[in-house]
Amino acid sequence: MGDAAAFAFSLVIIGLVLFFPSSSDPLRIVPPERLALWPLANREHRLLRMLSPWLNPLTWLVAILLVWKRVSIGLWALIAVLFGLGFLAPSLLPDSRMNVWRGLPNLPGPLNQLIRKNLREMLSTLDFYGGLILAAPALFFRARGLLPVEALFPLTMVVMLTISTYAQSLFGLDGEGGLTRYRLLPLAGWLILAAKDVTFLSTALLLTLPLSPLAGLAAALMALATGHHASITRPRQQTRWRFQTGASFGGSLAQMILMILAGAGTMYASPLVLAPCVAAYVWSTWWFGRVLERQAL
Repeated sequence: MGDAAAFAFSLVIIGLVLFFPSSSDPLRIVPPERLALWPLANREHRLLRMLSPWLNPLTWLVAILLVWKRVSIGLWALIAVLFGLGFLAPSLLPDSRMNVWRGLPNLPGPLNQLIRKNLREMLSTLDFYGGLILAAPALFFRARGLLPVEALFPLTMVVMLTISTYAQSLFGLDGEGGLTRYRLLPLAGWLILAAKDVTFLSTALLLTLPLSPLAGLAAALMALATGHHASITRPRQQTRWRFQTGASFGGSLAQMILMILAGAGTMYASPLVLAPCVAAYVWSTWWFGRVLERQAL
């Protein structure tokens, strides 16, 4: 907060994370097969295509900024380009069925294939790359000795909040019927959750390694402890190469508060704060593993 340049950089990153999903094409909400059934002629489809951007409130905001004299044409052009990227990016990003991480190495243990699959899913979300955009320059400045100690905890929490939504939708990228297929596996429910959690925990440690990995681990454990409930009782289908969406505002707020409290306690009070975080995570994994098993009956 005391470094104007660092504070501005953080605001820009947070703004982009919020700006790009808000710039999306409204017509992409409509399933393609349903859009093809609409009784519209080709000319009407083209007209709908031209008018659809104006269904997005940000289009009106960009138009207002164009006529607002206090905004320079250069700044307006930058905002307009960013909006255009957010609008067109879903059409340019890889198809959700493509798997660019197929060649991941094998891991020891019986959960090898499950963990590899979950890791491919995690690496196919924009949440991970949003955290990477923060972690990479932090590593550079930390190596150069230019990152103040006071910045470690705030940046750690920003990175963790960027990827925390994934913990609320652990089964969201498994497709329709994903939970049903998991229930048919000859595995205990807690093992299925553990295979999901290993991916999230290792990703969190990797991204927070240049900052405060212990605080990041504590926050990750609390994110999973609270995210198991939404992942199993309120599953939401997610899309690859997009930012993940949470189950509810209340659940997301509770998750954020617990993550910050756990991270701050570990960073500023004592590393022993990790103990109750581990206990909460173990209980959550065991309990919601049983819930997953009961749903199969």
